[in-house]
Amino acid sequence: MSTGPAVADDGGSGLASFRRNVWWGLAGTVACVLGFAVGDWVLDPDVPAGLRALTGLATATTVVACGALLGRRMRDQAPSVGWLVTAGGAWSALAGAVPLAAGNFGIWSIAPAATVSVLVMFLPTRRAWQSLGAALVTLPLVGLVTALATGEPNVAHAVWMPALMVVAFGPAMLGMVRAWQVTARLDDARRLAGQLAVADERLRFAADLHDIQGHHLQVIALKSELAARLAEADPARAAEQMREVQQLAGDALRETRGLVQGYRRTTLDAEIANASRVLAAAGVAVRADVDADLAASLPQAPRSLLGLVVREATTNVLRHSRATRAAIVLLPDDAGARLVIDNDGARPARSGNGTPSDGTGLVSLAERLDAVGGRLSWASDDDRFVVTATVTG
Repeated sequence: MSTGPAVADDGGSGLASFRRNVWWGLAGTVACVLGFAVGDWVLDPDVPAGLRALTGLATATTVVACGALLGRRMRDQAPSVGWLVTAGGAWSALAGAVPLAAGNFGIWSIAPAATVSVLVMFLPTRRAWQSLGAALVTLPLVGLVTALATGEPNVAHAVWMPALMVVAFGPAMLGMVRAWQVTARLDDARRLAGQLAVADERLRFAADLHDIQGHHLQVIALKSELAARLAEADPARAAEQMREVQQLAGDALRETRGLVQGYRRTTLDAEIANASRVLAAAGVAVRADVDADLAASLPQAPRSLLGLVVREATTNVLRHSRATRAAIVLLPDDAGARLVIDNDGARPARSGNGTPSDGTGLVSLAERLDAVGGRLSWASDDDRFVVTATVTG
């Protein structure tokens, strides 16, 4: 099965926990099945002690090797440790050969089938299924030949038991690894969607700035060049050109300030709508509950600051959290209005929804809100992170 994106650090998305769960599920299945199936035979006093000890050692080593290989597979690492692959194959073959030689056709195929199912995880999908198909033929054939050679009366049992082990282990393990790969890719897509949404907003601002400044700067450059040429031959015309340059520069400065102020002081409604769109694109389910009349009644300065709070909280969710749900609520407060932004993506050992512990963005906004009689606070509780901003009406 082809490897997916390497995930060394899940960035708080929960993939590390899911990877551990999948590993425990796969490794635990191998350990439990081998332990229960082979354990009774290993502890049977009627079996020679030497065979029991050798089978027990081989089975235990097979479990350890499979666990180590599964760990590498769950980290999307190739089984480059040759001795590990060799040891796993050799000990699993021994764990099957000893019971088979002793005439136990019920348990001999479990260790080889489990090891084959682990090793094919490192192959591309088609080759993995082809290898399982080959094992589905080879192991029953070995059982059949051995049963016929030793005079085993229950030949059917010697054939169908190995086939059952391959069918039981192979598809289940490949299916769980496939689920892990799909989850990792979906998380990558979610993170990429958030980054693209932020990049799209930056490109929009850059395009607006270019549209405003491009013409002004081009004309300023041409008139400045003309003024330089006329400086000695016709000082009056040169001065006239420079006055026009001064006027153009002033126009460009005013329009640039207007653009920046419009970007910084966009309406609260627009910020909430943009946050909902951007978070939805990043795979976060958003619930917006906004009192439109209340938002419209707020003075310009508090309303602008609440918009910045929405923007900052949204940026933190996109960049740092593993949120799947978020809520943006604007409701009346005793003194004016209260904005509450809640998400379920808080990360342990961090303050807030992934905001770095210094929290400079929120701290700066808290100071600005305090200057206009408002208040900004944030708190985390388990996986929830809540930003609360209050302003006076």
